[in-house]
Amino acid sequence: WSSDVCSSDLDGGWVSVHRDVTEERMNERKIVQLAHNDVLTGLPNRLRLHDQISASLKGLRRDDDSVAILCLDLDHFKHVNDTLGHPVGDQLLKAAAARLRECLRESDMVARTGGDEFAIVQRGVSQPHAASALAERLIEAMHKPFDLGEHQVVIGTTIGIALAPQDGDGADVLLKNADLALYRAKAVGRGSFSFFAAEMDLKAQLRRVLEIDLRSEEHT
Repeated sequence: WSSDVCSSDLDGGWVSVHRDVTEERMNERKIVQLAHNDVLTGLPNRLRLHDQISASLKGLRRDDDSVAILCLDLDHFKHVNDTLGHPVGDQLLKAAAARLRECLRESDMVARTGGDEFAIVQRGVSQPHAASALAERLIEAMHKPFDLGEHQVVIGTTIGIALAPQDGDGADVLLKNADLALYRAKAVGRGSFSFFAAEMDLKAQLRRVLEIDLRSEEHT
């Protein structure tokens, strides 16, 4: 409840006017939640992920610690979505999100960054061993069958890992490098993980230059 007090002309006293703002505050909290969380899975979204990475990096400078960013997507999700339909695909995403959460500590965060793509912030542990252990745990967990009503689905996950501060000092750079490591892992084979290495970024830059050159030649 909120109360507003105003003077009364009738008897020189005061009149207290009470206004119920419970619903208004609930709506405000809902708006904030929608702005920072994925609607389907309830996980943090990319905006909140960026905030978490930035906060982790600030703590890193104080404690001389290390932070791991893991980017992953679900192997064979498109096949499930195309053959069994979007409702089953949505069920799978929600079940996968719940399973990912179960693999993490309270100090870690998993976010949905779009489609069947997720990202994890792992902080406060020794790296890279801890990141490897988490990646192996995630791969094992995601390979177990998912019971989705009438359907039992087997998928998997592939993971790319970037470590701070050595692989970047900002959220965008770390996510980009973890994503490059994810593509490297997919090239090796699905159901695997790979750490970022500097030559991955160099190769990506060379590919971009080549693509620009090819487009320029097409327009000449």
